[in-house]
Amino acid sequence: MGNLPKFLPITVIDSAQTVPAEAHQHQHDGAGEGPRSLGQPAPCRLFVEDTAISEADIAREMQHHRALRPEQSRAEAARALVVRELLRLEAQRLGLLAPAGGRVSDEEVLIQQLLEDAIEDRVPTDEDCQRYFEQNPERFRSPDRVRLRHILLAAPADDVAGRLAARTEGERLANELKAAPHLFADFALRHSRCPSSSDGGDLGWLQRGQTTPEFDRQVFRLREGLAGFPVESRWGYHVVSIDGREEGQPLPFAAVLPQIRDYLELQVRQREVQAYLLQLQERYPVRGLDEIEAEAEVG
Repeated sequence: MGNLPKFLPITVIDSAQTVPAEAHQHQHDGAGEGPRSLGQPAPCRLFVEDTAISEADIAREMQHHRALRPEQSRAEAARALVVRELLRLEAQRLGLLAPAGGRVSDEEVLIQQLLEDAIEDRVPTDEDCQRYFEQNPERFRSPDRVRLRHILLAAPADDVAGRLAARTEGERLANELKAAPHLFADFALRHSRCPSSSDGGDLGWLQRGQTTPEFDRQVFRLREGLAGFPVESRWGYHVVSIDGREEGQPLPFAAVLPQIRDYLELQVRQREVQAYLLQLQERYPVRGLDEIEAEAEVG
């Protein structure tokens, strides 16, 4: 079977039913094989031990696992249901009971209790964090920033003629501003469809990631000064002036220590949860998941 799981199992608790109720439904759904038809149970290709997980179960779970392709969504849903059933079976074997009157579902309580008992919390030492900090210096820098003014020539993404006209207008304005850059604020007031037009098109200092991705990628590649061409985004075309640039600076270890500790602790816990689930898979054999994952990888 594949690399089970690819996520923390606690994130798959998203059904309105409790585990025992779903397991009972799985067993009844899986009573028959073959194509689904009127009056017939949904077919089953996926099993954990003797529990059948039907195609109907997987289809219901898919709404919580969006993906670019339905095959990928189906595989993620199947993995989630397998993880849920592995944990349910182990909790049942250990005789764990959920406390009554709690605010969370019985299923969540069972899994939380099971994982707390099985997985040891390991807090990374300062030496571990220091080592990671020294091995990954590029991850611990203040963000790059640019000081930016723009003139937005708006055009919807699906308006081909409108976008062509906006680009042509942007080229014209950029050429005029090359000869008279002091008129940028006036041009922004007259032509821009951004609220910043009343401020001369000034957007202030922007960090990477603060604007739409396609605009962000382009403006951080520009040199200081007026761009010689309009920049395209989902909103239209922008005449852009880069008025300042600041490169990110290395951050001190003390400033990022809590962030590193949280990250390393999560990584350790994920590895231990994955190892624990593989142990459960040896105790409760899984059948059919390999085939579902293989179908998701095709195409």
